[in-house]
Amino acid sequence: MMQLEVVWILIKTGLRMSAEHVPGLPARVDIYDTTLRDGSQQEGLSLSVDDKLRVALQLDSLGVAYIEGGWPGANPKDEEFFRRAQNELKLTTAKLVAFGSTRRATTSADEDPTLRALVEAKTSGVCIVGKAWDYHVERALRTTLDEGVRMVADSVRFLHSQGIDVFLDAEHFFDGYKSNRAFTLDILKAAQDSGAKTLVLCDTNGGTLPHEVEEIIGAISSSFSTQIGVHFHNDSGCAVANALAAVKMGATHVQGCINGYGERTGNSDLSVTIPNLSLKMGVETVPTERIELLSSVSRHVAEIVNINLDPQKPYVGTSAFTHKAGLHVSAISRRKDAYEHVSPELVGNGSRFVVSEMSGKSTVAIKAAELGLDLDSEEMAQVLEHLKELEHKGYHFEAADGSLEIVMREASGWKQEFFKLESFRVITDHREGIGAVTEATVKVIVEGSRMIATAEGNGPVNALDSALRKALAPYFKELAKVHLTDFRVRVLDSALGSGAVVRVLLDSSDGNETWSTMGVSENIIDASWQALIDSIVVGLIKVAAGTPNQAVGGRL
Repeated sequence: MMQLEVVWILIKTGLRMSAEHVPGLPARVDIYDTTLRDGSQQEGLSLSVDDKLRVALQLDSLGVAYIEGGWPGANPKDEEFFRRAQNELKLTTAKLVAFGSTRRATTSADEDPTLRALVEAKTSGVCIVGKAWDYHVERALRTTLDEGVRMVADSVRFLHSQGIDVFLDAEHFFDGYKSNRAFTLDILKAAQDSGAKTLVLCDTNGGTLPHEVEEIIGAISSSFSTQIGVHFHNDSGCAVANALAAVKMGATHVQGCINGYGERTGNSDLSVTIPNLSLKMGVETVPTERIELLSSVSRHVAEIVNINLDPQKPYVGTSAFTHKAGLHVSAISRRKDAYEHVSPELVGNGSRFVVSEMSGKSTVAIKAAELGLDLDSEEMAQVLEHLKELEHKGYHFEAADGSLEIVMREASGWKQEFFKLESFRVITDHREGIGAVTEATVKVIVEGSRMIATAEGNGPVNALDSALRKALAPYFKELAKVHLTDFRVRVLDSALGSGAVVRVLLDSSDGNETWSTMGVSENIIDASWQALIDSIVVGLIKVAAGTPNQAVGGRL
């Protein structure tokens, strides 16, 4: 056990790297999250009012400076959100901001319905979008450039007179600057002279590159006494890089979305922007002690919006600090910073070591220590041989950490005693006027009692999952916290057609942690059942036990 303890101590106490403040950069920047407005425009992302309130609380716990809640008056959902937020949303760090537009070309500011709705939202700050590209003013608004400037000035002045902090989103600023520099500067000057708190330069089409950002912001930042902010879209894949370049040139307000949500290819990803600024450039973003909440907040919001987080997302993804090759693992067991650009604990993540046919004993030793297992050299060698045999049959354990955990526990002599399967059956009927209806029956033994449960579902896997949960529910109430988040099937030998071996991979979560399990068989139902059983067992270990080393009902 001594060797495993030493390896694990090296992992846990690895170098914690953070940057000193870089001379010439601002000491801090304000982080402005627009997930609830701009982020919710992402295809497939829909938030209820309750969802928006929950996301706002997560962002507040992270410590962002501002949360943009939506557009009051634009739709009933946002109207309800701002109404409920006044009593239900107790923010401790962030300030809630309402979003809208400047007055219309034919309306005075004090009579404009959009501006009135912003005032009635009763937030301390509002963000209004004003067009800063002459092309849009003349073609979209169909008005003159002089009127475009007056629309911005009148709107900012009116809102400022109501005692509200005003952020001007200068829409299409970078395209406008390239087209008609004088007009874009007139827009910014009008907003500044009328009392704007922050001038936010928006790359609305997302096509600006970092060197252009540096040049443009460098040219104008010294011309304005008002705070300069930026809002980048990711259409060219440069949103985060552009935000960093902007801060380098003097911007002190950065807008974006947690996890990079947003229309088309998304907004600047605050899950990446925040640690890059704070840990790499030494610029304060959120309170220092809260950066370690970044991974949990990122994953929690992903659960709320019901979009699986990319496992390879920098800093917060489950694979961001994952090591597979034996050479890497051997080195990192001695020096944690050998293959990690920052300490993952700084952002609330952790190192992971996946085991595959490429693994050596050092990888197995680290994984065993991580699980709290005491494997001697011979047992580790047996695990490696067993994994190689299984991977030859089609298993792929680097993608199924949950199933790997069960294999390694069994190697240490552990046996799953939560329940014992007697049998299961799946029936699919096609009924006229209804379509396919699937029913599953599961028979298991739990603590000496025979439990039989039947359930219908949207397909065989859903029916089996529902039936098994129904059978286990009286004994394991914690199982209600565990749910499947993804289901994938891969044909391993397509030449055999419908008779090929398939690999089923299930992703599961308890709201805090995620894990993957798999099954391999010529029968897709059997492969799905294998993956489902492993998912439930790992979930019971994690949810019921709290940690893998504690006993669950005396059975571990």
